[in-house]
Amino acid sequence: MRLRLAAIAGAALAAAVTALAVAPNATADDLVTHHEFQANCTVDHTAPDDPIVFPGQPGASHDHTFIGNTGVDAHTTLESLQQGETTCLVPADRSAYWFPTLFRGDEPITTDWHLVVYYKSGIEDYTAVEPFPPGLRFVAGDMMATPQEFEDAPGQVEGYECGESFHNYTIPAHCTSWLNIRYQAPSCWDGVNLDSADHKGHMAYPVGGSCPSTHPVAVPMIEFKIHWPVEGDMTGVRLASGGGESWHYDFFNAWEPETLAAMVEHCINGGLQCDSRGFDLYKPDRGAVLDEDYELIR
Repeated sequence: MRLRLAAIAGAALAAAVTALAVAPNATADDLVTHHEFQANCTVDHTAPDDPIVFPGQPGASHDHTFIGNTGVDAHTTLESLQQGETTCLVPADRSAYWFPTLFRGDEPITTDWHLVVYYKSGIEDYTAVEPFPPGLRFVAGDMMATPQEFEDAPGQVEGYECGESFHNYTIPAHCTSWLNIRYQAPSCWDGVNLDSADHKGHMAYPVGGSCPSTHPVAVPMIEFKIHWPVEGDMTGVRLASGGGESWHYDFFNAWEPETLAAMVEHCINGGLQCDSRGFDLYKPDRGAVLDEDYELIR
């Protein structure tokens, strides 16, 4: 089952982030056009909780869809995540990922398919990216954004997509196929704080391909790629947080540190286009990080 799911996930590999110049006599293995790996996780539940923004306050948030660590609620902590289970293919990824639930009217829209979270380099020097520290958490995006602010946001990739329709900055009125969105998180950390008052200030987006001096530590650039099985007339389709421009998401790192470090080193620092096992289909000679059970190869 896991191998079949991995094959499905592999079909969702992203386009290149950066193409680097190489010497004229470079071999195919020297060509570096990717620096990423995937986390593939299914939906666990929906709930009006947010342990980052409203810790210890059940029901205080708009409704969220939770993937990854199971049973996440308003009382979730790093310790509870580390002791929990996960819906991700990799058992060592006990991180929590959540985003506003999509509704059609009063009915939540979810999917049984694995959703993709890419871990990429957000800076030009992909060899300098370091693993997230345990417990790092943040919110990406702004639920109060206007459509124009959402369009101009540094994390916005192509807006909402459905069929051949791209660059929609609110939910389209009609979709010919499933609705998708991709959004990138800031990837520069201040190196000190695991959180901040607004859950954003300890993180920053790169500037000119490098991390600013205020946030000097390059960590993986998270990119949520979320799809929903909703199409046709989109009347009444909305996010729990409001219109499509209110898109945002939360991340709470609880990876087993040795496994995350190995994935970052092999895939991101190594300039590979890895799946959830840390395997690059196009460079099979480079090997994998995880075995067929998604456990760290030692």
